[in-house]
Amino acid sequence: GVTRLLLTRIPFFKEIIVSSFCCDSCSWSNTEIQSAGRIQEQGVRYSLAVTSRQDMNREVVKTDCASARIPELDFEIPAFSQKGVLTTIEGIIDRAVAGLEQDQPARRATDKEVARKIDEFIGKLRQLKEVKSPFTFILDDPSGNSFVENPQAPQRDEALVVTHYRRSPQQCALLGLERDVEPPDAAEDLRDEVLQFNTNCPECNAPAGTNMKLVQIPHFKEVIIMATNCDSCGHRTNEVKSGGAIEPQGTRITLRITDPSDMTRDILKSETCSVEIPELEFELGMGALGGKFTTLEGLLKDIRDLVEKNPFTLGDSSTPSRTGKLQEFVGKLQDIIEGKAQAHFVMDDPAGNSYLQNVYAPEEDPELSVQRYERTFEQNEELGLNDMRTEGYEPPAASGR
Repeated sequence: GVTRLLLTRIPFFKEIIVSSFCCDSCSWSNTEIQSAGRIQEQGVRYSLAVTSRQDMNREVVKTDCASARIPELDFEIPAFSQKGVLTTIEGIIDRAVAGLEQDQPARRATDKEVARKIDEFIGKLRQLKEVKSPFTFILDDPSGNSFVENPQAPQRDEALVVTHYRRSPQQCALLGLERDVEPPDAAEDLRDEVLQFNTNCPECNAPAGTNMKLVQIPHFKEVIIMATNCDSCGHRTNEVKSGGAIEPQGTRITLRITDPSDMTRDILKSETCSVEIPELEFELGMGALGGKFTTLEGLLKDIRDLVEKNPFTLGDSSTPSRTGKLQEFVGKLQDIIEGKAQAHFVMDDPAGNSYLQNVYAPEEDPELSVQRYERTFEQNEELGLNDMRTEGYEPPAASGR
């Protein structure tokens, strides 16, 4: 026989090799495709909602390492079970039907029940070609060399979802790769790893270790959590730093505490944030308690401990009148923590790096309001922005020719 090879390029995709074999003696013929490029850096998954006969005519490049699925029928063509092919969605279904029908005569003679179930399934596959009801066609290729046609290219196709992903170690092994060709992202490694560096204890000056972790807060930004633990004196401390720059505007977050479940909201208080509870006529200035990533209950308990453990407020150095007022304040604060009293909790951060969880995200929270405002000159002075100069550091523009 004769084998013909054609190097061709699929528009908006890549180059492939189409091979065709034909035998003049028995008229047997076969076609295959192979990728003309290397294995891609990422795998690809195509998910197509087939709703019309036109969708059945979409061109499909299916490599031998790609798997095809139709979830509505719980049907899958596993990887490496077929040779690579350049066809259509209808052609893939026809090929699957032909493969199931191949051994049906032998099955009918040996196991009629299995043959009957396969005939029923073949009937369901053939009904898909009529597209009487919509179904989903999923093509998953860890090599990234498969393709489903977008007839509206270069515009977006609403019915076709293309997802690129990093291969798993098992998929790399199936492709004969020792590891993924994509170099690991340094930022991703930092998110998954706890970094440790040596330092001295701030209390006894003994050698200690500080752990640092990069955390992504949903619907907000990245923060850096640092914790120091001294084995000599037992001193422990933790601190939260913003992982980003100072925001262009300040942020004022107001929460109306109406339910005990509000105490479980995540909260990020940066070191530039001040806290206010109008019902208690209480205000905590910026810098107090440092940066914290905790819950609303945890922050209120820290405020309570700050008041109770201050020797000048409730200790021997305090006056009876002041002690009574502060005891009353601590009682009211405890009622808020236990959900017995309602109050407003206000966070004012000129740097815009504080956060209070919205439990209805991504919808609006009826009890939570976030206001953006322009910083005053005094606030910029406290943040050191008035003396900061960023002009003149831009890289020189490349001269065009």
